[in-house]
Order: sequence, then C-alpha cells, then structure tokens
Amino acid sequence: MKIIDLSAPITPSHPDVPAFQRVGIEYSSNAQGGEEIERMFGVPTRLLRNGEGWATDTFTNFGTHSSTHVDAPLHYNATIQGQPAQSIDQLPLEWFFAPGVVLDFRHRADGEAVSAEEVQTALHAAGHILKPLDIVLIRTGRDAFYGQPDYWVRGPGVSAQATEWLYAQGVRVMGIDAWGWDAPLPAQAEQAKATQQSGVFWAAHQLDLAYSQIERLMNLGDLPATGFRVACFPLKLVGGSAGPARVVAILD
Repeated sequence: MKIIDLSAPITPSHPDVPAFQRVGIEYSSNAQGGEEIERMFGVPTRLLRNGEGWATDTFTNFGTHSSTHVDAPLHYNATIQGQPAQSIDQLPLEWFFAPGVVLDFRHRADGEAVSAEEVQTALHAAGHILKPLDIVLIRTGRDAFYGQPDYWVRGPGVSAQATEWLYAQGVRVMGIDAWGWDAPLPAQAEQAKATQQSGVFWAAHQLDLAYSQIERLMNLGDLPATGFRVACFPLKLVGGSAGPARVVAILD
C-alpha cells in the first residue's frame, strides 16, 4: 500500500495574503513549556528532562477555509432544496472514503470554467466509469502557486453545468488543486456586474445541491488517473461550514 499526501502545508501566511485567508501561528518551545510548568505547578525546571516541558502551538488566525478543507452544503446557502443546509458535522462519513479519479485540465487558462462535456471526455480518457460516491479530483496544476499572493485568482474552476452533471451521477465529493471550485471570484464578479444576472457569481457553489467540495489540494500529479481511494475526513466542527482535512490517496 502507498499513501500520497494531497494536503497543503499549514504555515504562517505571507503578509500579502488577503486578511480573510491569512493563517497565523504562535509556536511555544519546550523551554517555554518548562517555565510554564514551574509557574503552574511549582515544579522547578531542574526536575524536568533537560529542563523542558511541553511544546505547544496556537492558531492566532485560522479560518476553516484557509488551507486544504472540505466544504459543507451550509457553506453555499442556509437552505438547500428547501431544507436547512447540512453543516460539516452532519454529513455521512461514507462520503469521505471512496474510489477516486483525477481529471487533467492543466491546459485550461485561468477563468475558463470546465464544461460538463469536457468532464465526460476526460473521464473517458482516464478509462474510469463513474459510480455513486466516487470522488472526482480536478487537476489544474495551480497548486504550484500555493502560498503566493495571487494564488486565489488562478485556476479555471468548474462550471455549474459540470457540477450538476457530476451530482446527477451520484458524486457527492468533488475536489480541485486550486483556491476554489468555481472560477476565480474576481472574474465571476465582473461578469455578474456586467450582466446583472443571478447565478453567475459563485455559480457552482450556489446550485441548491447538497454536495461537498475539497479545495486547496496538492500533488494530484503524483496519482494515476484511476485505481486509488481518497480519504478526506474533515474535522468534526459542530455547525461548521467547512472542516480542515488531511486528504490522502491510498494506492494498492
């Protein structure tokens, strides 16, 4: 068995990263842990191995969407198909451990959303026949820009029509190695303002469908097109719109 890590590293953000996506971490050393033990319990550091105690880490800023994560339907709208949208802790675990397939769209330019027909063609090229609950991963190659200030405006994204088609095949988890499943938001925003039409901005998210997206994946190029399983269990955040996840592919 071989396990391939598909998750982005969690590190403090570059100062140019937008505030709503910034990650801040404070690291406390073993030496600081020893001093804390002495303050809390009166145990002098000379009684601790090497004078050290626990090392700890604290997120000073870390949104559930700030690294590799799984979105819940609640992220898209408060209601889905007339019912309260499910939060991340309410989704069935069976969704998050299933056979996977990688569809290669590195050739698509930033902002060129992948169509339903292109998804079907890529599935045929991969030699994969979709089954309900299969996990479909879209490779754009934009993980090469992870951590850079313009990462969030890169990638083709996936169209609403392609998302609807995948959902109709029984797919409930779809992932991408770019900032978001939709085409970059600034491009969608300009189109929505120009057309003054609803259903343009955040089009694939707001389809009124109960499905999950994995965003900010990495290393999809290390996978075969098919013949592996994906494990993408999100943190059990009660009422959460998403859960950070350590996403891996498991190859026999």
